[in-house]
Amino acid sequence: MQGAGLASGTFLSGCLDRLGFESQSAWRDPPLVEDRPDAVYYPAIVEGMGMYGTTTAGDVGFALMHSYPHRFWNLTGTNQSKVVVQSTDSLHLMATVWDTETETVLPLDISTEISNDDGQVSSTTLWPMLSPNMGFHYGDNVTLPAEGQYDITLSVGPLQATRSEPFENRLTESKSATMSFTFDTSETYNLELRRLGEKAGTKGTVELMDMEMIPAPLAPQKSDLPGRLIGEGASGDAYFLAAVVGGETRFGADGQPHLVVSPRTPYNRVVLPRMALRATVKREQQTIFDGPLWESLDPALGSYYGASVDDIESGDSVRIEIESPPQLARHDGYETAFMDMDPVEFTA
Repeated sequence: MQGAGLASGTFLSGCLDRLGFESQSAWRDPPLVEDRPDAVYYPAIVEGMGMYGTTTAGDVGFALMHSYPHRFWNLTGTNQSKVVVQSTDSLHLMATVWDTETETVLPLDISTEISNDDGQVSSTTLWPMLSPNMGFHYGDNVTLPAEGQYDITLSVGPLQATRSEPFENRLTESKSATMSFTFDTSETYNLELRRLGEKAGTKGTVELMDMEMIPAPLAPQKSDLPGRLIGEGASGDAYFLAAVVGGETRFGADGQPHLVVSPRTPYNRVVLPRMALRATVKREQQTIFDGPLWESLDPALGSYYGASVDDIESGDSVRIEIESPPQLARHDGYETAFMDMDPVEFTA
């Protein structure tokens, strides 16, 4: 049985060898675009993804995927740090969770425990992440002792975000699900690996993978935004839509109108959770609203930000301040975007 630390030969004999990569750069530091824009861009290469399986625990769905070990960038506040591939890394393990009733992707932290016949071999909390071909998901590079079969338990806590009426009194308990997977280097290290050639380094991104049974982590089209659209704008290459919905709707439990702000990535409309936003609304010299927008969840919006407000009228000035950029780890293609984020301002 081949140990994971010896797998680089298999790695090269598959896609990497055909692409002309050398062992060290392929395994530990694949090509990185030199002159990267402060925006979403086409990376030098895009890794494929394999599916290990899906399962459910109550009304929470779990999916487990795998790919090559690869670098990513963690973000703490506005400080970014690169995580490089270690020689002991076996694979990049990824997971997504969603509400099975509404098919809404959930921004819930995912912890994992992996074991085999010898007992527990790994325990970690996956990083919330953005990647060009998967969008918002959770993942990390994981070390396994050898090829073979493993059991993994995926666990999530209760939803901490505020929620619209369809989620009222739901997602309030921790959930765990266990599934089995087989780590096979000939399967993982022969996944598709694409060079993007002349596109590399230009603004744009690849299409999201069609993952069939897994809901896509997308914000709605502008035409599908609930309520009355009052403005839109961009900051740090993220795009923001803002709307006001009436207090009688599922958003206004207190009977007041609700300000909804829906940030998303350019090109693919991927949701951007884990931001800290604040809004100020002024009518002439009077401040109508000044306060935080709470991270929230709704089936039609996915992850969004909102607050109850007095009705916003035509001519009111609206300022959305990004107090903290999306606290998401980023794969190549996203690490330079959504960092230096100026306020978004418009007139309703």
